[in-house]
Amino acid sequence: MAKLFIFGLGYTAKRIKVAAESAGWQFSATGSDGDVDFADRNAVLEGLDGASHVLSSVPPERESGSDPVLESYGADLGGRWLGYLSSTGVYGDTEGAWVDETAPTGTGRRSARANCDVAWLDMGARVFRLPGIYGPGRSAFDRVRSGKAHRIDLPGQVFSRVHVDDIASGVMKAIARDAPPGAYNLSDDLPCSQNAVIEEACQLLGREPPPLKTLDEAGLSPMARGFYAENRRVANGKAKRVLGWQPDYPTYREGLLALL
Repeated sequence: MAKLFIFGLGYTAKRIKVAAESAGWQFSATGSDGDVDFADRNAVLEGLDGASHVLSSVPPERESGSDPVLESYGADLGGRWLGYLSSTGVYGDTEGAWVDETAPTGTGRRSARANCDVAWLDMGARVFRLPGIYGPGRSAFDRVRSGKAHRIDLPGQVFSRVHVDDIASGVMKAIARDAPPGAYNLSDDLPCSQNAVIEEACQLLGREPPPLKTLDEAGLSPMARGFYAENRRVANGKAKRVLGWQPDYPTYREGLLALL
């Protein structure tokens, strides 16, 4: 029976785990909900034993910017199918222009992520570049209900996003097809403003949308403010063409309806 080892069983990786189990895979994983302690080298090597496929969702180290999985276990991963969950933030700001996997990386605020992205590509991994992720328990509905939703007055500002289950299906397609190593953007078909998503969520919930505010008036955290510092549209044609992947939620509208 095929076995998948996951480094970092977080929000997205859990959905991939569910998809893999449904396909009959065995798995082991590190993370708070995993069965293996990342710091226990013997336990990790035991978990890796017999694993034909390895997927990492572990972000860069906060201080050093290095990849903890490659730092600790890179030498033990040879001969396996490798996957890495990266970010479309590696492309930086394109002033709203479209980017695909041929676009340069490392020019934006996600320099550590871009370096780890390159390191995994050098390992021969399938690197899945992900935009804003939403899904059950993590969507515009949750922000609206909690009173934390914002509409920011930034005309022309657009983002791409992807439903978490579309990430899972994309990764499973890459595994099933033994996709060539390289980068794959997994994003929906309709980049749009964050305001449009919040407005749709409010309409579905029967609530008034929050007022438009400037960035200064919104009082956002530095991390949230940085989200608005970049403006790009992410193209997903390679994933569709090479993986045979089609998002079940091609726009935020289908995704929100499913979540509702």
